[in-house]
This record gives sequence, C-alpha cells and structure tokens, in this order.
Amino acid sequence: MASSFRGGWNPWHGCTKISPGCLNCYVYRGDRKYERAVPSNQCVKTQSFGLPARKKRTGEWAIPPGSTVYTCFTSDFLLSDADCWRDECWRMMKERQDLFFVFYTKRITRLAGILPPDWGDGYDNVCIGCTVEDNLRAEERLPVFLQLPIKHRQIIIEPMLERMDISEYLTEGIEGVSAGGESGDGARSCDFEWIVFLRDQCREKGIPFFFHQTGANFIKDGVRYSIPRAHQHSQARRANVDYNGKE
Repeated sequence: MASSFRGGWNPWHGCTKISPGCLNCYVYRGDRKYERAVPSNQCVKTQSFGLPARKKRTGEWAIPPGSTVYTCFTSDFLLSDADCWRDECWRMMKERQDLFFVFYTKRITRLAGILPPDWGDGYDNVCIGCTVEDNLRAEERLPVFLQLPIKHRQIIIEPMLERMDISEYLTEGIEGVSAGGESGDGARSCDFEWIVFLRDQCREKGIPFFFHQTGANFIKDGVRYSIPRAHQHSQARRANVDYNGKE
C-alpha cells in the first residue's frame, strides 16, 4: 500500500557501545556534527515517542496506514536504559496493525526477557533484524536469534568487518540478509570478495541478499577505493550482486 510517510520512528536517542561494530557509530558521529548537548551514550526519550498513536488535526494518523516504520535507528530498541519505556512502544505497535515496524538490534540476547505478554510467536507487523559484524558476533547472537519467537526476521551484517561464513544460520524463516561497509572518518575496510562470498551463501539457500552500501573504505580486486558518503549506496547498487531469492 502506498504511503506518504518517509521518516523513521525514534522513541529514544543515544546508545552505549557494546561490540567492535559500534566503534565508529554513525549516531555518535551525527551528534558530534550537530553539537548535541547530551552525550551520545546517554539515552533520552524523544518528542517522537508517541508518534504511532498520534493523529493530525484532521483526525488522520500522523503515520499513514500502510507505512513501513523503521524504528529506533538512533539507538537500540532493546537497550536496557529504555526498559521503562518499551512496554508502551510494544502497545503502540500492537495497536497499529496497519503499520509494519522494523528494528535492528545488537542486543538480541535480551529479547526473550522483555517481550510483551501477548507476543505469542510474534506480532505479524514487526520485523526484527539481528545485527552481526564479524564471525564471533555471529556465533554469539545468531543461534539465539533463530530460537526466538519472531514472525519476520532478517540478518544485518553492517559494518562488515571480515569475511564471514553464516551458512549454518541461513535457515527457513530468515527473510533476507543485508550487508555493507562502514562509513565515516576512520572507516575500516570492506572487501568486495566478502560481499560476493556472503551473497553466494544466500543464493545457495534461496534467501534474498541486499548489498546496502560500500562503506568509505572499499576494496575490490585488490584495489582500495575511498568512496564519498553520497555515492556509497549507488556504488553498491552498481555492483549488481543483489539476489531476490527466486533465481
């Protein structure tokens, strides 16, 4: 269903770093750029907290029915600092069955203990992406992820920090895999060979794969490229390695 909604929903802002993928966090980088007064590792509730339940003066929903709502992309939805607010967010998600909520997390091991009582085998309108950046984090998080009651699940590998073999975790129920390099000053390298290797694992299992962005420090055929932020997504698309799961 078409929708005019173009933004995300960030009920809180700020996060603590927990693993190597957090080193050059884009949230911290953005906060520095805009000279945000509150430290980036301090989680604060935002003015957008109640957005899914908000209506315009006309009586229409602020977020139109049929929208995909990318949730908590300036923090982590499972951050312990936000435990006191999350139940209300679950309630809004359940209320707005006409929306499709998507959130990514590095804290998937917390999910089982903070699910709402009526979660059952998952809400139909919530997709959870488990983020892993290297083989160790994949070994720690993905077995837990696969055992949780989730209706829609994706694996997010970004920033991709090494060549990864996740083939054993590409089981039925994984709806897609997305991968990309790291942006910003001091970005660690991402090698195109790693991307192709990952895509081939997905193709073998019939799971869609999306190359999201090259990152700023990209290696292809042994040559290192410094790619401006404005071109990192378009260059990934030009690589033409995405797989729709149907070939």
